[in-house]
Amino acid sequence: MEPPPANIFSSSPAFGTPAHPILPANTSRIAPPAFGTPAHPILPANTSRIAPPAFKPAAPSHTTVPILPVLLTQQNLRPTAVRTLKKHNLSLTGPALQSLALFVGRNCGSGWREEGTAEQAIEEVAKLWKNENGGFLLEDGEKLKGILKVLESCMSGGRVRVVKTGQGMRRESSFAFGNDSAVDLGGRPALESQKSFGISGLSVEDEEGEGEDGAGDPRAWVKTISAFEMPRLSYEVEGKHFVAAKSKASMFPAPAEKIAVFRDRYDIIHQRLLRSEAFQIPSFSVRAPTLSRSDTTTAQQFYKLTPIANLLGRGGTQHLLLGMLGVAPTGGLAFHDLSGSISLDLQHAQPMQGQDSAYFCPGMIVLIEGQYEEDWAGAGSSGLGNTGGVGGTIGGRFLGFSIGGPPVERRNVSLGVALKAGDPGGGFGWTDFLGLGSDRAVGERMRRLEKRLLDPASPSCVSESRRKVVVLGEVTLDHPASLAALLKVLQSYDSADAEPPMSFVLTGNFSSRAAMANAGTGSVEYKELFDSLAAILSDFPRLLRSSTWTFVPGDNDPWASSFSAGASALIPREGVPDFFTNRIRRAFAAAKAEVSLGSKKESDDGEAVWTSNPARVSLFGPAHEVVVFRDDLASRFRRTAIRVGEATKTRTDTPVELEVDMTDAAATIEGAGCQDTAMSDTQPPTFTDPPSLVAAKKLILSLLPQSTISPFPMAIRPTHWSYTSAMSLYPLPHTLVLVDTESEPFALTFEGCHVLNPGRLVTGSGKRRVVKWGEYDCWTRRGVIKEGFVG
Repeated sequence: MEPPPANIFSSSPAFGTPAHPILPANTSRIAPPAFGTPAHPILPANTSRIAPPAFKPAAPSHTTVPILPVLLTQQNLRPTAVRTLKKHNLSLTGPALQSLALFVGRNCGSGWREEGTAEQAIEEVAKLWKNENGGFLLEDGEKLKGILKVLESCMSGGRVRVVKTGQGMRRESSFAFGNDSAVDLGGRPALESQKSFGISGLSVEDEEGEGEDGAGDPRAWVKTISAFEMPRLSYEVEGKHFVAAKSKASMFPAPAEKIAVFRDRYDIIHQRLLRSEAFQIPSFSVRAPTLSRSDTTTAQQFYKLTPIANLLGRGGTQHLLLGMLGVAPTGGLAFHDLSGSISLDLQHAQPMQGQDSAYFCPGMIVLIEGQYEEDWAGAGSSGLGNTGGVGGTIGGRFLGFSIGGPPVERRNVSLGVALKAGDPGGGFGWTDFLGLGSDRAVGERMRRLEKRLLDPASPSCVSESRRKVVVLGEVTLDHPASLAALLKVLQSYDSADAEPPMSFVLTGNFSSRAAMANAGTGSVEYKELFDSLAAILSDFPRLLRSSTWTFVPGDNDPWASSFSAGASALIPREGVPDFFTNRIRRAFAAAKAEVSLGSKKESDDGEAVWTSNPARVSLFGPAHEVVVFRDDLASRFRRTAIRVGEATKTRTDTPVELEVDMTDAAATIEGAGCQDTAMSDTQPPTFTDPPSLVAAKKLILSLLPQSTISPFPMAIRPTHWSYTSAMSLYPLPHTLVLVDTESEPFALTFEGCHVLNPGRLVTGSGKRRVVKWGEYDCWTRRGVIKEGFVG
């Protein structure tokens, strides 16, 4: 072989990179070296005219390898999915496996098996499912879709992206877990980081800066939740946790859901009692239990509940029962629990909280202490046979000596957060009751954000007027006095010296007569009512731009009023239809159009929300929950209450007659109603309190222990069986705005729950018409009653 020419390699460039060799014409006859190094490529004839590259760029180390999606079938993924879920004691359904197959094929690509990315993704899904109390069966639904949606945002290169501590992670959606309806598309800041969902393997540290936490206006964190958007939860006795309803919500549900309404209420109150220290029986006791509510009650007194079915064969013994008051087919009182029913006699019973301290109505779940009197000649005399025994009516009667509502559990105890020494542990902090994330997941961060924006000691705090919520009750638009009163209230807040309030809440009835029920108010007349309201609101464009306006309907508002004719309508009920509110929406659009784009501020984005009755208002997620309910509960309690202790009242008793000067009484009522008053079940109302305050305490002591806003039978207050979770008061909300026009306005606090009733907007007649409304401070979580004169 001839040696290569001497000039086969040209000189190297100045920067040291060798240039391409210039090969002679007979390069094709050159053999590769003996040691296996590949020969130089055969270049074309015009190679000398190609400029050599200056350098070879290095590939960055963080380059993401593109993923090639594949169409994965259930049969291919089943072994991996079953093996991975079995480690977490989980199983899955066919639709859930199909959803996992689509997710893995789209996000893990063709290397889902060889690289183990599918197993890693399913591992994260299983841990998320268990953190959300999803049960042992992985099912396809909104919860699984929410998990996959969050996990998809954490995927990179087919694997779950792990973020080191200190690095931020962008938030792409609302923190409403598994609830697509809560995803805000209107620019409202997101409320969570990926850490909020408890994704294992992710360590995200929240920053306290302004840009990380979102907007500086607290109104951006206000979210109104309709009763039809809330998660449908039920308490599972075996697992001792809340689970999502498996059946689909419907206006015409199966009859089994009607039975579940009482069972769920009973299970919630029963587990609440068992968590109480007074019902945790020790291994030994040195003193007999009693239900006395005196100051001598100590921690050594414990109570034990007896099921009704266990009363058989135990005549003449005393027991403590928990059940629901009812009316027997024969017309007498009956007492029901999950094990059976029994005839009830309350002629000798006394209320535990004091005389005339609470209402006791059919449908309420109460505690009764008394004696069982066995009778084999009355109802259910057949004992354990036929209709008697477990699940039926047992023979005899139960003679009650003491009756009272079950003790109320404070919110922090129910959630198991911020507990004091001696409080029971546990709780349902990981349960998402509002569809906005659980308290354990996002509550702490939301409370820090609330403190920074609302605490007066914080440098980023908003003004005092900005953290206020104005509540107007019974805004009857067909009365000129109501329109004049509304105008006066809005003028008081439309001042250049102070910022507008955070929110306005207007509650119905918006018509004094049932609309579209042949009562003189048709669809045209009803629409004109809101046109007149729009004319008033148009005079306050600053308030429309800077506040959130929430409208809650009453029983006289459509469409429910068209068939109820003003009677008790089904609850929860939808908001006022859009057909009647177009003019008001136009007023909001015109108010926003007045602001130029250059001078538009962060708070110039007011909105009108037409929500259901009842409704929830969330401030900073689960950190602050407000329930708004429009109903005349006090009058319904008075109409349906049963008489207790009639046999103990002798004819020699002289009723107490109070002679009160109306002028002085009005001043006393105003002072008591406008100031927040803390009350306790061990301190019942006294005769020294004003009559309106006594009635307010009696209403609260009757409602809050029931853990629902409607403790009445279906015949008295009809309810949608599928949406009873929306009426639950467990855990206790921070604030209950109860608009009851039959009661005097009040603001009271009971076991950490503040109850605010603004009453009727306009009271009185003639020239002395008085306008009253409620003003709620979102930081102190307390409300006051404001009043003034119309005209």
